[in-house]
Amino acid sequence: MLLKKNLLILCILWVVFISASALGQRKSKVPPKQKQQVELRTAPRLVVGIVVDQMRYDYLTRFWNHFEEGGFKRMIEEGFNCKNNHFNYAPTSTGPGHTSVYTGTTPATHGIIGNEWYDKESGTNVYCAGDANYISVGTTSDAGQMSPHRMNVSTITDELRLHTQMRGKTIAIALKDRGAVLPGGHTANAAYWFYGGDEGKWISSSYYMAQLPKWVNDFNASGKAQSYKKPWTALKDMNLYMESGLDNTNHEGLFEDETAPIFPHSTPNLLDKNKDFEIIKSTPYGNSITADFAIEALEQENLGGDIITDFLAVSFSSTDYVGHKYGVNSKEVQDTYLRLDQDLIRIFKALDENVGKGEYTVFLTADHGAIDVPSYLIDQKIPAGYLGWDNLKADFERFLEFTYGTSDIVKNFSNNQFFLDHKIIANLDLDLKEVQETIAQELLGYGPVDRVYTAYQMWQNEYSRGIPYILQNGYHQKRSGDILIVLKPGHIGSPRKGSTHGSPQIYDTHVPLLFYGKGIKNGSTVKRTEISDIAPTLAVMLGIAFPNGSTGKPIAKVLE
Repeated sequence: MLLKKNLLILCILWVVFISASALGQRKSKVPPKQKQQVELRTAPRLVVGIVVDQMRYDYLTRFWNHFEEGGFKRMIEEGFNCKNNHFNYAPTSTGPGHTSVYTGTTPATHGIIGNEWYDKESGTNVYCAGDANYISVGTTSDAGQMSPHRMNVSTITDELRLHTQMRGKTIAIALKDRGAVLPGGHTANAAYWFYGGDEGKWISSSYYMAQLPKWVNDFNASGKAQSYKKPWTALKDMNLYMESGLDNTNHEGLFEDETAPIFPHSTPNLLDKNKDFEIIKSTPYGNSITADFAIEALEQENLGGDIITDFLAVSFSSTDYVGHKYGVNSKEVQDTYLRLDQDLIRIFKALDENVGKGEYTVFLTADHGAIDVPSYLIDQKIPAGYLGWDNLKADFERFLEFTYGTSDIVKNFSNNQFFLDHKIIANLDLDLKEVQETIAQELLGYGPVDRVYTAYQMWQNEYSRGIPYILQNGYHQKRSGDILIVLKPGHIGSPRKGSTHGSPQIYDTHVPLLFYGKGIKNGSTVKRTEISDIAPTLAVMLGIAFPNGSTGKPIAKVLE
């Protein structure tokens, strides 16, 4: 009897096991087509890329107590914060910065080695987004003669368009043309930038369209630009801006007609409603009109309106104009970031309403950092200074004349690189490597110069860390120069007032990287990440191909 009972129990357990196994097999055998549909539905409806021009990482911590809920704080408290994020190349400037964010690689690969550079083939200076083969759309000026043709590789926005068979939209927006053209990639549906002058309009290029959409014309005719031609007053009581220096210092620039760089900024140019809309860019209102236009694009283009992922690339440029004019430690920079925080809150509210909370993904980073004004650092007894190239130029030319019989052996100096005339060197029967090294040795003797590297070193070595690693990632064999100089920390070439950028030093490379929204973990890391990691991270999240020149790595900790 006991034996029969045990056999019955075993039979029941066997049947249960077989049934469970079969059920598990049926659940696991989802047809490939259905799996693909499930994966597509888990992707966000919209990706929003935000680049803040000239934003140091420490602006997040420095101004934290003044930020409101819903902007920067929302991204950090609900998203993922990469606290040790850096550019891994130089020069750290706007054109290369935006390109590297969206291509997942460095100038050594994508070819945008500066905002402008000396072109060795034509013997002229070229602009990173300039293209005379296209005409302006929305203005009679030449401000729309732009395209991404100098960018050698694809962007994450390109790859998303290809992945969706061009059904996903890409719209790119910035005050600066290069801040829209380069993130938009080669396949953007549209890129728009702000033309100031006496027009104050959002414009584009015939590369993208024959004429502006009706909604853009309506926006331009709405009087928005004119509404921002107003005095720049502090958002809060100036006495609360304890995180910044004095309001009136000799380290800051001036608007035209100003006698002191103090609040409120209320000059005839700011108040005149009929001309000089360019001045809006140098106030926080340039960011506000960018946010206005981005929200309008979101609504009018129905971005994120279906399960096919769209991309909205937005760059806030006024932070750069203000930083250049007033400097890192100014109350103007602090006020600009507090106002930007409010603009971000407006954008998030629009995304929640139009796309739906939990249905979109946002990243925020910068195209470069910035140096404290060297004259301010000197006042604080911190080593700093200026190159004073105009004074050194005469000594350098005398050296060239004495050594080679001509100063024409140097054709150009730009982006801290010297370009040599290889034909003259060949005609003089000189060895190029030796000429590079001889000139480098001379330059190393100039006080503000900290290090010098030659093109031969960039070609023959593979650096893995430090300043030479950063320089090599920015060195493009076909486009870069023969000799690269690095100034001492705290030193710049110009200007004497306000901040600047471009160096491989840490104050220019350390920038924010925040992720928020669908597919993103909540947390942070202090492990080093690099700007070229952004595009691969997005590619993994979206399940699409990496940009075709990508050298960065996905940041695994960011993704759910």
